[in-house]
Amino acid sequence: MRVTRRNFLKAAAISAGSVAFAGCAIPEKELLVQSPVRPPEDLLTSFEAWYATTSHQCPSGCSMIVRVVEGRAKKAEGNPDHPINRGKLCVRCQASVQAVYHPDRIRTPLRRTGERGSGQFQPISWDEAYGEVAAKLREAQGRNALALLTDPQRGLEGVLLRRFAEALGGEALAFEAMEHTVLRTAVQQVFGQDRLPDFDIENARYILSFGADFLHTWLSPVQYSWEYGEFRQGRRERGTLVQIEPQRLSATGASADEWVPVKPGSEGILALSMAQVIISERLHRDEATAQELNRNNALNAYRPEQVAELTGVSAERITELAHAFANNQPALALPGAALAGHANGLQNVRAVLALNRLVGNVGRPGGVRFNPAPPLEALATSPLRVGNLNDWIRMVNRMAASTKPVQVAMIAGANPVYGLPAVVNLRGALLNVPFVVSFSTMLDETTALADLILPSHHALESWGLEAPDPGPGYPVISLQQPVINPRFDTRALGDSLLKLAGDLGGAARQALPWATTRDLLREHAQQLFQSVQTPTGTRGSVRATDFESFWVGMLQRGGWWDTTTTAGAAATLPALTPPPAPQQPAFDGNAQGTYPLVVFESNALGTGEGAHLPWLQAVPDPITSISWQAWVELHPQTARQLGVDTGDIVALESSVGVVEGPVYVNPAIGPEVVAMPTGQGHSAYGRFAAGRGSNVLAALAPVVDTETGALAWSATRVRLRKTGRHYQLATYEGDVPPVVTEELGIYPLSKA
Repeated sequence: MRVTRRNFLKAAAISAGSVAFAGCAIPEKELLVQSPVRPPEDLLTSFEAWYATTSHQCPSGCSMIVRVVEGRAKKAEGNPDHPINRGKLCVRCQASVQAVYHPDRIRTPLRRTGERGSGQFQPISWDEAYGEVAAKLREAQGRNALALLTDPQRGLEGVLLRRFAEALGGEALAFEAMEHTVLRTAVQQVFGQDRLPDFDIENARYILSFGADFLHTWLSPVQYSWEYGEFRQGRRERGTLVQIEPQRLSATGASADEWVPVKPGSEGILALSMAQVIISERLHRDEATAQELNRNNALNAYRPEQVAELTGVSAERITELAHAFANNQPALALPGAALAGHANGLQNVRAVLALNRLVGNVGRPGGVRFNPAPPLEALATSPLRVGNLNDWIRMVNRMAASTKPVQVAMIAGANPVYGLPAVVNLRGALLNVPFVVSFSTMLDETTALADLILPSHHALESWGLEAPDPGPGYPVISLQQPVINPRFDTRALGDSLLKLAGDLGGAARQALPWATTRDLLREHAQQLFQSVQTPTGTRGSVRATDFESFWVGMLQRGGWWDTTTTAGAAATLPALTPPPAPQQPAFDGNAQGTYPLVVFESNALGTGEGAHLPWLQAVPDPITSISWQAWVELHPQTARQLGVDTGDIVALESSVGVVEGPVYVNPAIGPEVVAMPTGQGHSAYGRFAAGRGSNVLAALAPVVDTETGALAWSATRVRLRKTGRHYQLATYEGDVPPVVTEELGIYPLSKA
């Protein structure tokens, strides 16, 4: 072949890390979409490469393949090989490509020139930036004066962050706006497991979902959506889904066979009432669990007729649900985010998980299956502790203290100034910290308070290795590789930490001895290769006789997994304690004329991390079809009493703050509650996010779960107030009101 510029560029476009496409084909349309009739000599539109990597646009950690043409990422799709998402991809991960080319990305290191929060910065060199940070860290070293605030980490980057903080005598704390502290604690107490289990939706026959919007936002929605398809249309009898929710219809609820609205925070009472029926009528399959739950006849207080008023569900309906759950095996009970976000959240989640034990559906197909620990010790436990609200209040107090305060705060991948309730006042505490460093790719609310910004690569420009949590019931290691060269003068977060550790020397250098993040990753990949050796070769998805072949196989497939290794059922399960007497959940602002505020996670924007991307802003909500705005959902009866209609702006006044939003009159919400999505209301974070809508998280009262200290984001009550203003909502629906009956207490929108 004659060596021309075009042939040379063709050869250079493919590397060992590109997808081998074993068992699947490149879609033909992708090959034709940009091919002109006569491509120029130096244009490579006739040739492309696909690379497997791990998405960080959502917390599920799905694997995807990215189409790269002429060094530019063109399209992301689900990796058909990977067991978490099996070729599918959520809307957030589809937008990963847009995040790479965002016009407001931070392109070079920046030093603050104006007041904190003013957004005034000037470019500096990387040598200057590293030098300033290293000097400040030397001053704070060993005095417990370093605070490292990050996003939740499942992989080796988290290992670097933890080691860096420990070596310098500081504290690393991960931030999650709608944290899973309650769920993880309940899993440990009910099942004795440190890792989240696999809820086997695919093989279940009957599912009771207690507020789990598992098709859109809960834990691993792409994995659950794929399994839900098998649950509905697989090679067996069609499964039945019953959605139990706090009086607001979710997108998963809209897909259910039955929808059961309950009073907010009473889901655990309902679950224990079902347990009472199952045990009293001898329908249970685990005698030990039945005896533990009903010790001293504790469940007698939960008889359906006694808790019907507390839950808002009739005694007859509770009994029907209990019979259906016990008699349609395998049955699965899912504890969603809605019931975890209350002051009695841990009690609620424990009660729902205990139903799975009661019918003997633990460690079985169609039930709760445990996930084995990853074969890499560094990933066997969470690298970083996710802080609960009490932890963050303690951190704020440390920053604001007059004696022994935090001297250096480093922020990586998290935006807690936006995500924490405003009353916690992390912003004010950071203003008291002498030196703040951010590694963000965007100028968000927390980064705007930094003295120095060392911008990180985007995930599509970085290396990484992690274990998805929850997994699919067997060990999975997902690999992240750079699919394109860095677009701007940025550095990988791990490489910045390694550079700083080398400059500081001493304990920091000993704790982080690697030269680059890639070296760290290859070292652990080699450990994985050695740990999966068997007398007949390597076990798992990548078969190789030497490490280099194993490494290339991981790059091509997007990681490693072993479907033959499962955790099995636990030999013994922890003893359960009988529940206390049923009582109403506690709310902040429980006064006459107030409504429980149902806060739900946005399908596209999450808890705000996707608001900077116009693709995600334009995605219509699955229920209301609203885009580009946060809204307040009201029942027609509530709207009529207040004298408002769709588009009228109302104020939601809690005991600690006020947020505003345009009304959406929704017959699929109860008259006793109001609801608002997360994700909007940014004061920074790029041109597509700033100044758009309201941040409902800012108005939450600092109520915590009484047992774990986690934020009870569902425990705030608000008062509604008309503002007299109007906003035209962007929706994709028509003007025809729904045809419903007044006998149900639901009215056409035109009557509101």
